[in-house]
Amino acid sequence: MSGQGDEFIAPRCEGIVRILYQDAHLLVIDKPSGLLSLSGKNLQNWDSVHYRLVHGQAGATPAFKDAKLPHRLDFGTSGIMLVALNAHAAKQLNKQFQAGSITKRYLAILNGHVSQEKGDINAPIAKDPLLFPRVKISQQEGKTSISDYQVLARLNKPKRTLVQYSPRTGRTHQLRIHSLHFGHPILGCDLYGNAQSLQLAPRLMLHASDIYFTHPETGQAFHGHSPSPF
Repeated sequence: MSGQGDEFIAPRCEGIVRILYQDAHLLVIDKPSGLLSLSGKNLQNWDSVHYRLVHGQAGATPAFKDAKLPHRLDFGTSGIMLVALNAHAAKQLNKQFQAGSITKRYLAILNGHVSQEKGDINAPIAKDPLLFPRVKISQQEGKTSISDYQVLARLNKPKRTLVQYSPRTGRTHQLRIHSLHFGHPILGCDLYGNAQSLQLAPRLMLHASDIYFTHPETGQAFHGHSPSPF
């Protein structure tokens, strides 16, 4: 979810789950911002990508009763996700994610102007039960976490920067906390933003735009793309 605790009640999501690609083994879908990937522990948070796919809810018909999510996106993040349609596909995709052989790219709008054209943010991330649902940067406790970035455009009035992120690791909230760490929080970020960055956007301005993986059945290289909504 967006990172809130169990007391969080997700507002109704009017956006639909769009199917970008489909075969007998997998789906490539486009998740709207404001929708959980999996249903939450709180019974009021039943609506999710998984629920809509399994039950054939609006925007996600027909039903895919064996759908499994080898990876997920935060509640506020929109964009591309892989869905396995059988146990073999799920196992193969999980192996690729665990091996780090799947490449993901994101678009984000950051607060302020990023000075460098490209670079990387190398800051170890650690979980801390006292901070939940937030994570923290910790040189002592954190796991290696690296996010490459490329500036695509600098916007004015107010100053903002559109960047493409290519995370080398996949830690919880990695892009969100890395953006804050180098002084440019993602607009609309409720956990790692500030008063100004929250006011400048109605949603988290983070979109999963591209994914590169090996098809779990054919072994062919596959590129999925989801156009940016911002």
